[in-house]
Amino acid sequence: MRYSGAQIIIKLLEKYGIDIIAGIPGGANLPLYNALYESKIRHILVRHEQAAGFIAQGIARSTGKPSVCFATSGPGATNLLTAIADAKLDSIPIIAITGQVSSSLIGTDAFQEVDTYGMTIPITKHNFLVKRANELLRIIPEAFRIATSGRPGPVVIDVPKDVQAEQIEFDSWPDKGASQHANRISGQSAKKIAQMINESKNPLMYIGGGIIASGAESLVYKLAMKNSIPVALTLNGLGAFPPYNKLYLGMLGMHAASYTNFIVEEADLILAFGVRFDDRATGHARQFARNAKIIHIDIDCAEIDKIKKTDFSVCADIKEALHKIIPFIEKNERNVWFSQIRSKKKKHPISAPKDKLHPVNIIKEISNLVGPDSIITTDVGQHQMWVAQSYPFKKPRTLLTSGGLGTMGFGLPAAIGAALKNYGKRIVCISGDGSILMNIQELATLAELNLDVTAIIMNNGHLGLVRQQQEFFYDKKYIASKFPARHSFKKIAEGFGVRAFEIDSEKKAHSILAKALTLKGPSLVDINIHHAYNVVPMVAPGKSNLEMIGENTYE
Repeated sequence: MRYSGAQIIIKLLEKYGIDIIAGIPGGANLPLYNALYESKIRHILVRHEQAAGFIAQGIARSTGKPSVCFATSGPGATNLLTAIADAKLDSIPIIAITGQVSSSLIGTDAFQEVDTYGMTIPITKHNFLVKRANELLRIIPEAFRIATSGRPGPVVIDVPKDVQAEQIEFDSWPDKGASQHANRISGQSAKKIAQMINESKNPLMYIGGGIIASGAESLVYKLAMKNSIPVALTLNGLGAFPPYNKLYLGMLGMHAASYTNFIVEEADLILAFGVRFDDRATGHARQFARNAKIIHIDIDCAEIDKIKKTDFSVCADIKEALHKIIPFIEKNERNVWFSQIRSKKKKHPISAPKDKLHPVNIIKEISNLVGPDSIITTDVGQHQMWVAQSYPFKKPRTLLTSGGLGTMGFGLPAAIGAALKNYGKRIVCISGDGSILMNIQELATLAELNLDVTAIIMNNGHLGLVRQQQEFFYDKKYIASKFPARHSFKKIAEGFGVRAFEIDSEKKAHSILAKALTLKGPSLVDINIHHAYNVVPMVAPGKSNLEMIGENTYE
């Protein structure tokens, strides 16, 4: 067989089941696009490379499978960096294939040359600079193995233009190979963990995105129900436990319901499963769960004892670990513990906002209008936290949000990616007027694809979470958090070919949302909300989770 480097890449992507690639062509990756022309792989032409990375994330986050994006050299590659870093912090398996200037020009400051390999070392699980076309027969399978094995993450493959064009002879395609097995929990460790759970008085599960990545949500449910263990979730863990179950405590941390943080602090045993003790979840780490023993199970050995010292830990896949632990777990009603929990909930209730156009009420209305299989994407800011607090995520992979990096501009392209692989489901992007502008050009991509995506903009004319922190922590010295100019997002969307609506009164809210969320094809709803609404409660950065501002009192 005789193929060019570019043809080898495309053929191997086909063999790995890749059927959609988002990207933008340029001089340094045109050989790759020339090879793509002969392929059945569908290409999504985005308007900005960052969006290509987030479309890939939307695919990977919603399916649990690796996805691919393309960019050319120089600015094409640098525009991808934010999406790659975002995938690294949230453990998302994407493979970014970038064009590079020809090998003879590397290091000469050639036109559109940057050191993609060097820049992506800190923000990838692994990266490659391909020297010869024959290396691709090893590198492409290795990239898929690395991206999906153990703790998932992004991989970058930087391919010089001459390597893409190089023709080579070879006899056979490489085997796909098996994924690398994670460390396994021993029977002795499983018995020890079960013993600690059985002997505890007030156990509590603290679960995160690792549960969803592993597909362990049903086992978490089984363990919780068998031993009556309440469950608190991180932002990226939402959807891993049914929200209307009596054991459900919702999200913990900076913007948790206040009773959740108080209940966590009364636990005598914390089961930290698939989490990394992120500061937004734990607050001041030393003051987190001070009276509790901690059991930590995570697939990434580097996370064990990195932030919070544990009493017992295992580096293993959580799904495999729970399979071994559950048979040793005793049934327990824990009536005394749940009496304490009911008392905390009664003492620190969640008050509902009165304004029907308050984002919390809008989000609840959206949840009533769409099915449990609908996928919600968010951008980053107040709207993101209101969604986390108020939307009842009943299934895993139905919330796609930028957790670790907190990237404004994530929501719309991620929604496009989710819609491409989840035909028949309504995809809702909940954003703010600040965030949507970061990648608003992708409304053009959305219109071209005619996907069932509805963008909901919580429009308060501000960078809301910045304004809120200035109010709480900077003596109300507001600077660079207000947008003096008001934009007509309705007209902007219509200019891109997307049907759009505006809500500025309670009377219209239900009917407009109901229409937008059932229309075939894309739509956008611009909702005018009061600029002074805050996300409460809030824990100041670096403070204990018990030092909450606002409790659960909405204006």
